[in-house]
This record gives sequence, C-alpha cells and structure tokens, in this order.
Amino acid sequence: MKKHYAVGLTLVLAVLMLSGCMFPDSQKAQNQVPYADQLASVQRAVDQFRDDTGGLVPIKTRDMDTDIFIKYLVDFDRIVPKYMPEPPGNAYEKGGIYQYIIWDPENKAEVKLVDLNMPERIREIRIRSLNRYMPIAEPINAKAYTIDYKTLGFKEPLTVKSPYSNHQLPIFMTGDGNLYVDYTLDLAEILREEKPDVKPGDDIRDLLIDRSPIVPAYSIPYTVDENNEPVMMFGKKQEEEAKEREVTEDSTETE
Repeated sequence: MKKHYAVGLTLVLAVLMLSGCMFPDSQKAQNQVPYADQLASVQRAVDQFRDDTGGLVPIKTRDMDTDIFIKYLVDFDRIVPKYMPEPPGNAYEKGGIYQYIIWDPENKAEVKLVDLNMPERIREIRIRSLNRYMPIAEPINAKAYTIDYKTLGFKEPLTVKSPYSNHQLPIFMTGDGNLYVDYTLDLAEILREEKPDVKPGDDIRDLLIDRSPIVPAYSIPYTVDENNEPVMMFGKKQEEEAKEREVTEDSTETE
C-alpha cells in the first residue's frame, strides 16, 4: 500500500515543480498548477482501488490496437463514490478538457491526462474533408504530409496549443490517412536545452511523459537522428496502410 501512496506524492511534487524545470520562463505552460490537487485525488482513489482488489486497475475496456495514450481510460464508475465523491471538475465526464488515463497500469499505474484540445482540432479538419481524400500540401518526409488547408476552406493552417510550452503545434497526415499532432518543436527544445541521454531508435516521447502529467496523445513515435534532432519514427503497420492508401488513390484517379 505504501508504494502506491508514494506514486501519488511523487506526482504532486512533479506537477508543482513543472513550471520551473521543463522550459524557460517564456515557455512555461500556464495550465499546470490548477489540476495538481485533482490529479492527486484521482491517484489516491486508484491506489486505494488497487489495494482493495489485489492490484486491479479501474479502467474502461478498449480495443487492443487503441492508441496507447488513450487505451487505459480511468473508469470513474468504479471509483465513485467509494474512493472519491465525484470525478474532478476538469475531467471529460464533468464537461472538462481532460481525459484521465492510467499510464503503465501493470506497474506504476500512474494517473495522467489527455488534453482534449488535440482531438477537437483533428475533428475540425476531418469535418471539412468528409467524403473526399485529405488534400496534401507538401511532404514532410516519405510518409508524412502537411495538409492543404486552403483547399479545405481554412484561411490559415490549424494548430493546437502545446500542453508543454507556448508553442503552437501543427497537425499533419501520414500515408495511411490518419491525422496526428506534431510534437517536434517541444521535443527539439528538450533535446537542445537538457541534452538527455537518448539514442536513435528510442521513442523519445518518453521525454514528454516523464516531464509532465499530460501525455502526448494523438502522436506517432519519435526518435533522434545522427545529429540528435527529433525525427518521426514509423512502424511496419503504418507503412503497410500507407501503401494500401496509395493503391486506392491511384485506382480512383484512373477511373
């Protein structure tokens, strides 16, 4: 039981220290402190639930191929009202802008957050592209592309406020037709300012996870190149889906 409560204490301390240890003053996220106590209350409830159930975690059932960052959503129906009176005010279930998740449920079972501004921005783009392929502006690399916002009717590219800094993060499309938030700016800043020990092949999104209670949801893996710069890292599944999309688009154009 003690080790579970230690996670909660560590979480509170980490949140309170965020404003001074991640980015320079001009880059501080402004929305860290208000939810420190809410995070801690959910962490305590999850820890108590685990103690009472022999290590089980109160999560909703999701498909196995669900994005790892939104796969283990906290099931408040299993901890309210026994372990806490109600979900936090900033939780999605109460009309808030965060989804509460459990990160590493088999070990630490640490409560973290998903910023729902991310999927909302993606939804705005999807609505404009209904019944047609997403228009591409130009390639970012061999498997990722910027979006042609003008064709979709937007006056300027849509971005989303970073939960880690004051950066405005772009949204891009991969060859499989999926949309993602590009965290390159935040990752590059950490690599430049803190010089963490990472190597090519490492998923450096851990740098964001370890430094914030908010996870980099709606993202693809990133690693570093030989110059220690962040680069997108694609898996076999994404490559196969991208090829299938290319074949479909080619056949459509010839019809």
